[in-house]
Amino acid sequence: MIGIRMKKLYLLLIILLCSHPVWAVEPIKIGFIGPLTGDFRAAGTEAKQVVELLAKTTNDRGGILSKRVEMIYEDDGGDPQVAEAAAKRLVQQGVVAVIGSFTSTMTESIQQVLDNGKIIQITYGSTAVPLTERGLANFFRICPRDDNQAKAVVRVIQKMKMKRIAMLHDDTLYGKGLAKAINTLLGDNQVSVVFYDALIPGRQDYSDILTKAKETNPDFIFFSGYYQEAAQLLKSRNQMNWRGVIFMGGDAVDSSALVEIAGIKAAEGFFFLSIPMVKDLNFPQTKQFINRFERTYKNRPSSAHALLAGDAFSAITGSIKLLKTADTALISNYLHNKYFQKDGLTGEIRFNLTGDVTNDLHAVYRVDNKGRFILQRKLQYGIFAK
Repeated sequence: MIGIRMKKLYLLLIILLCSHPVWAVEPIKIGFIGPLTGDFRAAGTEAKQVVELLAKTTNDRGGILSKRVEMIYEDDGGDPQVAEAAAKRLVQQGVVAVIGSFTSTMTESIQQVLDNGKIIQITYGSTAVPLTERGLANFFRICPRDDNQAKAVVRVIQKMKMKRIAMLHDDTLYGKGLAKAINTLLGDNQVSVVFYDALIPGRQDYSDILTKAKETNPDFIFFSGYYQEAAQLLKSRNQMNWRGVIFMGGDAVDSSALVEIAGIKAAEGFFFLSIPMVKDLNFPQTKQFINRFERTYKNRPSSAHALLAGDAFSAITGSIKLLKTADTALISNYLHNKYFQKDGLTGEIRFNLTGDVTNDLHAVYRVDNKGRFILQRKLQYGIFAK
């Protein structure tokens, strides 16, 4: 009787061991930094969820090099000092790479910490040009940068045959840099910038700066900044009853909260340019992943930036698996020179020698009378797609 019980216990032990991967002692640690609280918490939370799902899938399939992937998540708090402290904690915990952060200001605040720690960093939302111009060997971005976005904006302005442009920005690293790039290109194309000024972020009423802009009689307003200020600008313009001028924003206004804050009436007709939204990414691998995401989290990602975080995860783990090492120098060299992912969640992924992604894809959206973001046209490398 005892012998039969022992055999059953032994058989059960074998089944349990066979149904779970046998891991090496030390896991492969990958860090994530993003806005898990504050104004951009939706973007950070969705990116975290995408990475969580991919990490689970990786571990369920045996991990990497017989090692479990351990994700360590940190909140940047929308504060450069908080972000820097978070980066230092990740270095101390021995991560081989960090995905993040989301905004350019937060990413800038952690670059040097991670580079000093010889850690790969891939941002999934920071578009400010100087981030890759600093020449840090281990820094990469998986989203298009602002000078590419500027080319697309100028092409839209030319397509609409606009002649008198009012430029507003929020004086952030992102907002100021994008506005400057657009302003330079417009001058090169002999389009008049009749108004150019910075606003103060966080205000509820921007009728004063809009009144000054209106006096210059523009036919097109472009705002370079984040969705909170864009929404307040739209509310102020609506209260002024200023119609007959096209209003457009950059990729940082891509948030459903834009319409919630501004109201449908004020937001209707607003254009913005961004990377394509999740609903407009028609790749088979993307649709399959989104279905898994919905089953797991009971909702869809609202922004493709979350999927870019997933592509960053795949670039890191795929490189380690292929190279059979987590050596930073080897991974960095591989990402710069040889990495190519044909079937990324956002399409093809390849990096150049500065660490920038080469897949420059944007789309123009318009807010309709129900507050929905409707695709107008796609652009690649500043050219309208057919």
